[in-house]
Order: sequence, then C-alpha cells, then structure tokens
Amino acid sequence: MKKAHARHILVGSNAICIELMEDLAKGADFSDVARNFSECPSGHSGGDLGDFFEGDMVKEFNDAVFKGKAGQVIGPVKTQFGHHIIEVISLKDDKE
Repeated sequence: MKKAHARHILVGSNAICIELMEDLAKGADFSDVARNFSECPSGHSGGDLGDFFEGDMVKEFNDAVFKGKAGQVIGPVKTQFGHHIIEVISLKDDKE
C-alpha cells in the first residue's frame, strides 16, 4: 500500500491559489504561507497533514499526491473543499 506525507494550503479561489503558488516559486516559505492563508485547521501547523495512505483523501487530492514526486509542489488542485496547493514531502510503499 502506498503511503504519503504531505502538507497543503487550502484557499477559496483559483486566483488566490495561483498568487500563492507564484509567491512560493519566488521563495516564500510553505509553512509561513499555510499559517497566514490556509482556511484548513492544518494551517496552524504549517499545513502538515502527516502520513496517509493512498485512498484516504478525496479523489482529486489523492490523485495529485500519488502521481507527484517527493519535494514537488502541486496546484491548484480543486476539490469539494476548495483549491489546494500541495507539497509532497515523501512517497513510499508501506509493506506493513
């Protein structure tokens, strides 16, 4: 079973998501941006979602993470909750 560790920033619009992606591309710290802009409670911890298994998240989020690569920032990803910027921290096969 595949396992990921990721963090994310959840905002209400695609336009805000794109602006924040541009800030990140210019060197803004992901954790700081999450704390200041994310509408998800995980924003208080820099957007950290911890470890989760493939299929644990909503389909669009899950597909983006598990098609990504460790260290990659992905977005905008639209789900029923809003627009996400996702940073994939790690991906691995958990044999346990």
